[in-house]
Amino acid sequence: MIGGHLGNKSIRDISWLLKIPRSTVSGIITKWKQLGTTATQPLSGRPRHMTGRGQRMLKRTVRRSHQLSAESIAKDLQTWCGLQMSPTTVRRELRGMGFHGRAAASKPSITKCNAKRWMPWCKARATSGL
Repeated sequence: MIGGHLGNKSIRDISWLLKIPRSTVSGIITKWKQLGTTATQPLSGRPRHMTGRGQRMLKRTVRRSHQLSAESIAKDLQTWCGLQMSPTTVRRELRGMGFHGRAAASKPSITKCNAKRWMPWCKARATSGL
């Protein structure tokens, strides 16, 4: 594209030769004029707080013990890796990794006595169609 532009070809001719949209050719030539390169630039915005290494440490910590609170995990990461982060950041990263703070509902233990006691109710429910 740039070679065609330097060879005094029009944007329409370049797009027709390369079979790509004129807007793409125009954008790339404009970028080349302003920046001197056609390579993609890094994204703007605030960098992530945790690197890949920190995320691996966090995942390893949570897999070892599921009962730890976010506060204790943040303290552990600070002592082991030197990562200074808040419990809110730890929770956000864990949710991003697929860990969610959900506990199973407590269910009554079903002993033989409880099973006999519940049997009539289960039979009645099965016959009523519920």
